[in-house]
Amino acid sequence: MYCDECKQRPATVHLTKIINGQKHESHLCPQCAQKDQEMGSFNPSFAIPNFLAALFNLNPQIEEKIVPAQSVICSKCGLSFEQITQTGRLGCNECYSEFADKLEPLLRRIHGGGQHVGKVPLRRGGSIRQRKEIEQLRARMQQLITREEFEQAAQIRDQIRSLEQGLGV
Repeated sequence: MYCDECKQRPATVHLTKIINGQKHESHLCPQCAQKDQEMGSFNPSFAIPNFLAALFNLNPQIEEKIVPAQSVICSKCGLSFEQITQTGRLGCNECYSEFADKLEPLLRRIHGGGQHVGKVPLRRGGSIRQRKEIEQLRARMQQLITREEFEQAAQIRDQIRSLEQGLGV
């Protein structure tokens, strides 16, 4: 495939722009891409700090000026939250609890929730899902028994028994 602009050199830069719902693709050689970049047509650099700053609704240049002299750092790995936003990586497992108040809004925005639920393997997924459902039903049944709602608890008990029979327990 040759460059859309000069039609002489191979295209190695592929751009996809979506403007007002319309998809526009262009395939450029490095020289023409450089010219377009200089004219301000596109910005090929993708920086993790800018991405994280956008998720936090922060301006990275302003944020650097506002950061207090003593910023919070992880007690295990010594990484500061500012370093995490710059690199896009946490230093250790303890960072999650050290920076929980700052990370939770970000994780909720990205993943739609603040709790890791993991993935279920395709092969054994059916039985794992059923076991998880049984655990949830047992917890619900205990709540109903505590509130002395025995009729609903009996219905849930019957559901648990039918699921266990399906598993062969």
